[in-house]
Amino acid sequence: MKHLSNNIPDCTFFFLAKAHQKAHGLLKKKLAPYGLTNMQHLILEGLWYHEGATAAELGKLLILDKATLSGIIDRLEDAGWIEKRLDRTDKRVFRLYPSKKANDIKAELIGVREKGNDLLLSGFTVEEKIVFKRLLQSLFLDG
Repeated sequence: MKHLSNNIPDCTFFFLAKAHQKAHGLLKKKLAPYGLTNMQHLILEGLWYHEGATAAELGKLLILDKATLSGIIDRLEDAGWIEKRLDRTDKRVFRLYPSKKANDIKAELIGVREKGNDLLLSGFTVEEKIVFKRLLQSLFLDG
């Protein structure tokens, strides 16, 4: 592990930004062969666990605003990763589903994310991983 010089302030914002940068870059590299961005993968994985969700439901689940989600959903649909279907009871509402293309490599893509998680946290003990994830969740769930 690299040691910080005494010239770097003890700044939580800086540390979180650098951790995000490292995590984002790692996953980005692993998803590149599939033509997916990190955010597209997040949305796709959200749909694998909540198939048939509306964009609003998915946004609430993933804590994403409508403007961010809208463009990503359109790009995923254009690339054949998801399908929009009219709700059977309310024709004003679209429901989102992973496509056959997405479902065919679901296990592989979830594995890519899981291996990325493992690699990112490879220097942590099992206990440290549990505490770290709980602390991260508390930052956005309590805010």
